[in-house]
Amino acid sequence: MATDIFVNLPTSDLDRSKAFFEGLGWKINPLFTDENAACVVIDEHVYLMVLTRDFFSTFTDKPIADPSTSLQVETAFSRDSREAVDAILEKALAAGGTEHRQPQDYDFMYARDFEDPDGNLFSALWMDPVAAEKGPEAFLAQQGQGQQG
Repeated sequence: MATDIFVNLPTSDLDRSKAFFEGLGWKINPLFTDENAACVVIDEHVYLMVLTRDFFSTFTDKPIADPSTSLQVETAFSRDSREAVDAILEKALAAGGTEHRQPQDYDFMYARDFEDPDGNLFSALWMDPVAAEKGPEAFLAQQGQGQQG
């Protein structure tokens, strides 16, 4: 049995959030979407539940952080190539997001960070298959860049 992941995020404008995530090429599941929440399908087992702040507050007694001023979580997801990382960043910008910081390029890993219009933080990353399987040290050693002693 596969595990499904649901990341719950607050939004101050549900329609704007749905349009943003659809702009990334992700789908909205209408069976789990109403005036309080939208189910964004990222992948077969990975979903965002974008919830109005009022509805989100019914899930907890804790205050709901404002993602435009505080960071509670960064949602990171992989892409198949560096070009795919750049492509999702361009889609995020075109859909109303902002680039959070400069690209991070570590040879074995490449990442670009963006914020949705509410300020929720995302990171799209590519990792070399050798580094993903054996760790960054193995990748660097294979490239002749192992740690010097």
